[in-house]
Amino acid sequence: MSRKELDKFVRLLKTSPSDAVFNPWWQIDEENDIGSHAPAIRRKQLAVYFRERLGTARWAIVGEALGYRGGHFSGIPMTSERMLLGKQQHILTGIKPHRTSKPNVCPDGFSEPTATIVWGELLKIGVLPDEFVLWNAFPWHSFDPRRGLLSNRMPNKSEQLAGLHVLKAFLKLFACQQIVALGKIAVAQLEQLGLNAHRVRHPASGGANLFREQIAGIVR
Repeated sequence: MSRKELDKFVRLLKTSPSDAVFNPWWQIDEENDIGSHAPAIRRKQLAVYFRERLGTARWAIVGEALGYRGGHFSGIPMTSERMLLGKQQHILTGIKPHRTSKPNVCPDGFSEPTATIVWGELLKIGVLPDEFVLWNAFPWHSFDPRRGLLSNRMPNKSEQLAGLHVLKAFLKLFACQQIVALGKIAVAQLEQLGLNAHRVRHPASGGANLFREQIAGIVR
């Protein structure tokens, strides 16, 4: 992946649906971000994450949508701030990662259960950090407007359609040997692109054990 190709992909992320959708790479979370430079930090962390997996990622793991505890502040799908700030140096090796949420909002950085489960299980069964790349069928963060930016909701049909071209572009950048779909939205989006994928239970909402069992059976 050349810098030009990567820059083009990141620019593709700029056009996100309006209304209750947050774009972490191009928008500022006025209430919770550390400052106006937060989107630039998230763009850089995503770019480095991608570069470190180009040519080595064998598995594309596609989730449903970005979450406020994960990519909203880290800039990396299914990856939380707390993971970046902790001892898990395998996530980003080329740069020192930074948080983008205000410390007074969450002192230790946000932690996302899905991120912890996905990373933990893949590493546990012996998949190296640069052998898989994470993304979401709906790349941005859809939130509940009644509850604010620190909430999640399922993207609606029109929003899912709006994210389809980004998913297609991602899978061109990472032409992995195998694709794993986490949850119904990921399955449906990949089917629309005519792609076959391994289907596994999304680890959220009580699905962690089944996810671990299914992903282990696929990857081992």
